[in-house]
Amino acid sequence: MALAGRFSKLFRLSLLKNVRVSQKACMSSDSFFGDSSKRGMPKLYPKTEADRIAAAKKYNIRLEDYEPYADDGIGWGDYPKFDKVHQDSRNPHADWDFPEERRNFGDVLHIEEDFLKRYTPNTTKTVKYSRKQQAGMFFGFLGIILFIYYLGYLFKWFLPAVPKQYPENNKVIPNQGVIASHGKTHYKF
Repeated sequence: MALAGRFSKLFRLSLLKNVRVSQKACMSSDSFFGDSSKRGMPKLYPKTEADRIAAAKKYNIRLEDYEPYADDGIGWGDYPKFDKVHQDSRNPHADWDFPEERRNFGDVLHIEEDFLKRYTPNTTKTVKYSRKQQAGMFFGFLGIILFIYYLGYLFKWFLPAVPKQYPENNKVIPNQGVIASHGKTHYKF
């Protein structure tokens, strides 16, 4: 019994120690959680090569791949310029850290990431066929259907049937299915 009591006391102390360590890690300015919003903010546009190297290192990008937005007064600063890739256009079978967003931990987000989320329309999708090809396929299919309809209208084909019989005296009226009036042919069913 005494052994179980000591074990539970040690277990509680180790839990408290782990909680205190994680609290300190979250509050320190060097950790990812403590000051990440200030560290990730863009600074001024890099004017010198040293500023450019520091910005590439800050965003964890190779210097060859780092290209900031143009300094045209909008105010993006040293934030890197990426191609627009919608989350639906990314590889769905890749091993993502966050599969619902199709991105990995530590990835630098696009400046307009809120427009590239999966719940927004995919405006960056490349289509297999151009608009002209799509219109050609649609009207081609529609033309084929109308041509088949026209052929069916010209060459009527019905299953063979006997003339309609009436109950009075077994009377049979030949050609009762066709009624001609004013040059038009109407079919009676």
